[in-house]
Amino acid sequence: MNAVLSVTPRRPIRELPDELVSQIAAGEVVERPASVVRELVDNALDAGATQITVRLAGGGVRSTVVEDDGAGIAPAELPLALKRHATSKIASLAELESVATMGFRGEALAAIASVADVSITSRPPGAGHALRLDARGGELQPAARAPGTTIEVRELFFNTPARRKFLKSEATELAHALDAVRRHALARPDVGFAVWHEGRLLAQWRRLLDPQLDDAATQRLGEVLGADFMAASRSLMVQRGPLGLSGRVGRPEAARSRADQQYLFVNGRFVRDRLVAHAVRAAYEDQLHGSRQPAYALFLQIAPELVDVNVHPTKIEVRFRDGRAVHGAVQAAVQDALAGSRTAEAAAVAGPVATASAVPLAPPLQPPLQPSWQSSLALVDTPQVREPDPPWPRAYTPPAASPGQGGLSTWAALRPDSPTAPMVPAAAAAEAPAWPLGRAVAQIGGVYVLAENAQGLVIVDMHAAHERIVYERLKAAQGAATRVPAQPLLVPLSFAATPAEVATAESEAAALHDLGLDVAPLSAATLVVRSRPAALPDADLAELTRAVLAELQAVGASRVVQRSRDELLATMACHGAVRANRRLTIEEMNALLRDMETTDRADQCNHGRPTWRQITMKELDALFLRGR
Repeated sequence: MNAVLSVTPRRPIRELPDELVSQIAAGEVVERPASVVRELVDNALDAGATQITVRLAGGGVRSTVVEDDGAGIAPAELPLALKRHATSKIASLAELESVATMGFRGEALAAIASVADVSITSRPPGAGHALRLDARGGELQPAARAPGTTIEVRELFFNTPARRKFLKSEATELAHALDAVRRHALARPDVGFAVWHEGRLLAQWRRLLDPQLDDAATQRLGEVLGADFMAASRSLMVQRGPLGLSGRVGRPEAARSRADQQYLFVNGRFVRDRLVAHAVRAAYEDQLHGSRQPAYALFLQIAPELVDVNVHPTKIEVRFRDGRAVHGAVQAAVQDALAGSRTAEAAAVAGPVATASAVPLAPPLQPPLQPSWQSSLALVDTPQVREPDPPWPRAYTPPAASPGQGGLSTWAALRPDSPTAPMVPAAAAAEAPAWPLGRAVAQIGGVYVLAENAQGLVIVDMHAAHERIVYERLKAAQGAATRVPAQPLLVPLSFAATPAEVATAESEAAALHDLGLDVAPLSAATLVVRSRPAALPDADLAELTRAVLAELQAVGASRVVQRSRDELLATMACHGAVRANRRLTIEEMNALLRDMETTDRADQCNHGRPTWRQITMKELDALFLRGR
């Protein structure tokens, strides 16, 4: 049966009614009650408020009231406040390009008024009384109110039933509205916030008048995000040219299954930016396991003219003028904050862990031979090669030995099967300093090292811990060398490419060469690959090249080359680390613990798995019901 096509008759071009235009705009600005709360709190902050109270009913759908003690609105300007594109924030293109206020588009109140009943009550300082304006009737009436502004929004989406059906349950909408206020509270510790629902106080954050703003910001972070977040995070504060970054980043072991505790503020505005999120994730990449998500609260300050906030009507997206510079600065700052381990922090509190003469650490690795993955690692324990050097030197020197006997030459005496392997002298053990990871006592299952410290029992995964130690030493030994060895292809590979991929291949030819990829345009829509990384003989070369080109376009050459190098070194470290079921002496175990205490990022291996765990005496007592 032939389908009958219905042809819609052509309509003439005509101007839309103002009400319909406002409702279309409201669809972009007002998504749910939380959107109303965000826009009204933005206006209150721009008015210089020091105390903001949000009162909700029905999750914000039936009623949303925002009260502030700001500058108020002059009587003559009240009707203008409800008109589209009427604002006091900007007046020229120059001001639009360097916005320094939370609001600037001049359409939030008009959009809200088009889909809800809105009234404004405002009193400027010095005025004899307040005036109340009803958006529907447009009448001005005297009202009683202290200086400031109250905006009441009732029955959201009452005239657009289809939009109202898309709202979630009352509890869900309330949670979103509360989260909107929480974000403002994080960014403005100098302002007090209170949230009420159905006459019940849900949350309150008092205004902090600490003379040290940094202390106030830290205190507000603890009040909003909780003591657990503060205990499991590290502070961060750097200034890199025109960019300042502060806040806190969660430790890798405190990562979450969801990205529900990630807060980014640009010039005090909460935003979701993929570029900065990628930079933060890249800083964690060899410390997170699987798809775990880091927790952080970061405050980025940048000159307003270097960031475009006029990207989306909700103002939740921004665009940086120099995105690569911002990406690199954020990643470096977060990496530096994460570099130290929990053992290093404990050691800093307790003082120096030991002197070099008391606990000689393993000598630094020599620069690897070329090619880099064929370097002679003295840590590989296989029967096909020469007798290996020890993974760690002796941790203690017997009284009769000379200072020079604590190095690699003493390996024969420290063999696990040697009947003369020295043990830790009792006197030396009693005089040993309070090392954060304690004193080794045993090896369990050929996998774990048990140690005793002041808090109780420490369990160390010896392969994971040694893998991190070797990896960090390899990175230090590699230094600035970034060239990845390449293998020429006997038959070059060609594949179809997009114009963006062809352009990136031409502009980033040097970076591709450093990665072992010789890529060149063969035509306007084809690329040819003539060499591949020697360490990846089985990879799908076309897909590998596309992935590298996409990342080069997104984050730049230096970042891609660095990550490629680190991945190769991580593979080397994994194969070079001590394996399971290898028996270690007490000296070797203690030397491993001391190396962990002086190695960056020693809390996780290169794959993000934890390297050690602490079991306190209190937890041990609970296992055996002691004291009950």
